[in-house]
Amino acid sequence: MTRHEQGFAADAFTLKRRNPNGGTEPLNGWGFRNETDPLTDVLLGSPAFLRHLATSSLSRKHLREAPCNIQAAQAQHKELVAAYEHFGVKIHWHEPEPELPMQVYSRDSSVMTPYGAIITAMANWWRRGENYAAIRTYERLGIPIYDMVTAGTFEGGDFNVIEEGCVLIGCGGARTQEEGARQVEEWFRKEGWETRLAFIDEYYVHIDLMVVPIAPKLTAVCLACTEPGIVDWLKSKGHEIIDVPFQDTMNLGCNFMSLGKDRIIAPSSSKTLIEKLKARGFEVAAVDMSEISKTGGGIHCMAQALLRSPD
Repeated sequence: MTRHEQGFAADAFTLKRRNPNGGTEPLNGWGFRNETDPLTDVLLGSPAFLRHLATSSLSRKHLREAPCNIQAAQAQHKELVAAYEHFGVKIHWHEPEPELPMQVYSRDSSVMTPYGAIITAMANWWRRGENYAAIRTYERLGIPIYDMVTAGTFEGGDFNVIEEGCVLIGCGGARTQEEGARQVEEWFRKEGWETRLAFIDEYYVHIDLMVVPIAPKLTAVCLACTEPGIVDWLKSKGHEIIDVPFQDTMNLGCNFMSLGKDRIIAPSSSKTLIEKLKARGFEVAAVDMSEISKTGGGIHCMAQALLRSPD
């Protein structure tokens, strides 16, 4: 049973909950402190209207050489859903719309925070409707909106909560612009968070392609493509690094979902990471994402944590 089902005071839906001076109160029944506490509720998008579009150089490469088999991709997504159900995670859905062929990537159009959801600003024109659909989803679920990005493009895969009160914000220029990244950074500095901007090559799309938290003080990083300064920063905070090989990373092998309590959903192709996690005693649900990931994202991109409970 989730916190909002246990009778916590409801948070009234609003289009802007952020206190412009900082000090915004955390939500009562939704949100999370970090990305490694036990996941109880997740937001997914349906692949019902999925199409393979050129959203990045990686998806463009697959489109040119071996386009996605949509039916196979939809079947793989069902296996991903089954993995969440196996771990007892409650799934909430965006309403599928035929005009939104990339809505399966639910992390892009919004970001959940302890204070409410951020509505992002998508870079590709054919995806901007996902932001409006996300507003409707949060209204239906009764989840307040913290604020909306207005200064430039910003996508959810570039908001990476490393630990409580600390966020790594990616900026590749093509999908998240510096103006959008700095707007979000300023919001969270005023909330008292430690922030770090990571300027990445646009080829890598979002920061969560190469850096994703696994468990407290344990983070997966592709050392071959991550700026050494970011790695040193993580280590200075006491994080142990598990290196994900470059080729695995380019196949979205570092783009997994931590469920907390040493449980992970990871792409089956990420053999090195899976072996290292199992050797540490983690329970890993390995799911074949080979077709659906051709369209531009992985398991982490397809999920927006709505509630993580430290209890």
